[in-house]
Amino acid sequence: MVRVEVKWQKEVFKDLEVDISAPPAVFKTQLFSLTGVAPDRQKIMGLKGGLLRDDADWGSTGIKDGSRITMLGTAGAVPVAPTQAPTFLEDLPEDQQDVMGLSKYGAGLENLGNTCYMNSTLQCLYGVEELREDLARYAAASLTSTDPNATLTTATKSLFSSLSTSAQPVPPMAFLLSLRKKFPQFAQQARQGMEEGYYMQQDAEECWTNLLYVLRETLQGSSPAAGSAVERLFGVRLAARLTCAESGESLEEVGTAYTLKCNISAEVNHLADGIRLGLKEDREKTSAALGRIAPFVGSSQITALPPYLTVQMVRFYYKADVQQKAKILRKVAFPAQLDVFEFCSPELQAELKAPREAAKAAEDAKAGATKSGSGPAAAGDAAPGPSTAAGPADAPAPATMAAANTPPAANSGALTARYELCGVLTHKGRSADSGHYVAWVKQGDGRWILFDDDRMEVREEADVLALAGGGDWHMAYLLEDPKAQA
Repeated sequence: MVRVEVKWQKEVFKDLEVDISAPPAVFKTQLFSLTGVAPDRQKIMGLKGGLLRDDADWGSTGIKDGSRITMLGTAGAVPVAPTQAPTFLEDLPEDQQDVMGLSKYGAGLENLGNTCYMNSTLQCLYGVEELREDLARYAAASLTSTDPNATLTTATKSLFSSLSTSAQPVPPMAFLLSLRKKFPQFAQQARQGMEEGYYMQQDAEECWTNLLYVLRETLQGSSPAAGSAVERLFGVRLAARLTCAESGESLEEVGTAYTLKCNISAEVNHLADGIRLGLKEDREKTSAALGRIAPFVGSSQITALPPYLTVQMVRFYYKADVQQKAKILRKVAFPAQLDVFEFCSPELQAELKAPREAAKAAEDAKAGATKSGSGPAAAGDAAPGPSTAAGPADAPAPATMAAANTPPAANSGALTARYELCGVLTHKGRSADSGHYVAWVKQGDGRWILFDDDRMEVREEADVLALAGGGDWHMAYLLEDPKAQA
């Protein structure tokens, strides 16, 4: 950490602390909060090497205590950063400390100018506890690394840490700069009449996919066998069989997907219908028998399931006449619990059979105990005790429900191919590149929280299940489901 003096127009900022273990982009964000000059408009001079670049190595700039730096740039029609750092819960007076009781679920994210697509993506991923833990353990190979993957991962780690401690909405500026540095498409600008350029709305699914791609590369296990955290948490193993009707050829392909597609047609009314359609694939390939390109008809089956299953409602398609992604508004209902057993390969179904039977037996036993009055629910005024498999409390938390559904130890922890809905990313509007995105995330205590940029609201499960579409209200675009274990 060094202290410098920065001159901007008629103002002089003395004794500014610069963290030289972080990239210069973080320093530019600091100046943005003081001056309102967006980082991409800043010209910073006075150090070795000419103008300071976002990815410069501090060691080559000659920066030291007392360095005098000049910044050029004017504040324009850009997102307004906060003039002070986020206020943390422990710093607030007691009468202001989280009267709504929502801080335990994280914090909102400020919209920095059409960034709701990014905020909703981050809130859904923040809801995955295992991913937060992997990010907390992440350490870049070098503190001054200029690798954009490492920079974006470090920014994600820092942002998630802020969400866990802040009592006020967090401005994700460092993350946004890193995202745009790695993926320039998210820095696209447009003009409206004679006004200056503004950042365009983007597709949340593209943000989700690109961020997971980076985290898959950086969050590697301690050994090659451990693999990537993203693959371990979200990877769906698929086996596809392709058949050519002309030649009779049959080909097999295996791979990993990180989302299942729910294709939407006039016949699709439920999520399972769309997934079934999405697992079918027709494509053209070179036929060895015919010596030319020929049509192949294919279908895929799941051969291995992840702890978290993500399903994309394929609601957008490119409409050539207006040159934008138009939206399919059709209502597609989705359940609170999704069973993907029918989409699994015969081999995987055989593995799932015993855990599923054990889970059903436990559920039947629990239902029978409750009905006969032998469980805690029929205990009347008896003194309360710890929750057990004998029966649920009046309003059981997920952990209690898991205990109540625990089958014999031989199958404990095994997958059943049933997934409980835990997150929904929705879109309101008619185009992927316009409108508004928000996130609905189920918390560990069973409550649903709506994250609408910097606002947080408690919602009911019925509100979430109503996001099936069919109008201009918010409708599901990405669904996130954690496993239900035996």
